[in-house]
Amino acid sequence: MARTPLLLRVDAVTVPVPDLDSGLRFYRDALGHTLLWRNDEIGQAGLALGDGDSEIVLTTRRPYEPNWLVASAEDAARAVLRAGGRIVTEPFDIPVGRGTVVVDPFGNTLVLLDLSKGVYTTDDHGAVTGVADPERRTD
Repeated sequence: MARTPLLLRVDAVTVPVPDLDSGLRFYRDALGHTLLWRNDEIGQAGLALGDGDSEIVLTTRRPYEPNWLVASAEDAARAVLRAGGRIVTEPFDIPVGRGTVVVDPFGNTLVLLDLSKGVYTTDDHGAVTGVADPERRTD
């Protein structure tokens, strides 16, 4: 019997930088990644990769880590727990949805995010202006 996989795709890889401007000078200006959004309030900026929908998220507050897209952060946390993992951080709100941090039975930390509130809307300079309808593909 076929089951839908829990991890839908890599949503983003967070990359710590000392400040967003210097991170953007390197990743956007020198390496050519397009700015998708910037949210100074949370100290993050999203950049497009060359292929696919995954992003590089420059961050001033998080460690280097992959962020996995799931349909529901709550459901994913429970599934990992049932499968023998553990919940490190109970589901919490993020601007575009919900997140949770879990650890698999092998000690690997997984950051699981859903886009249940939507996706960022931006102005012409990439500054976040709000959150749009959650109709975003998850494949």
